[in-house]
Amino acid sequence: MFQLETISAKMLDYFVGRSDALIIDLRERKSYEAGHVRTAVNVPYAEFEDRIDFPRSKTLILYCDRGGASMVAARQLARMGYKARTVIGGFEAYRGRNLVISGEP
Repeated sequence: MFQLETISAKMLDYFVGRSDALIIDLRERKSYEAGHVRTAVNVPYAEFEDRIDFPRSKTLILYCDRGGASMVAARQLARMGYKARTVIGGFEAYRGRNLVISGEP
């Protein structure tokens, strides 16, 4: 049985820059480029299934616009044995905290 954990937008900051975590932004590239969580890598949801080859040693933190797509993707990864977490409310919840990192890689 797999276990899928959720985290709050506030908790996302805890994982930024950690060597044991990988933050994955599932939004389209244009949205990612307009603003994203610092250190997040962009894997658009439409390409997600073709790119599932993440380090199993890391906790994967996934987010999308509002949390729906990242919930589906994180559940899939958890079933495959990854340590996956999804951000409740997605980027919109994070943006609401005024913690948006815009235009930075």
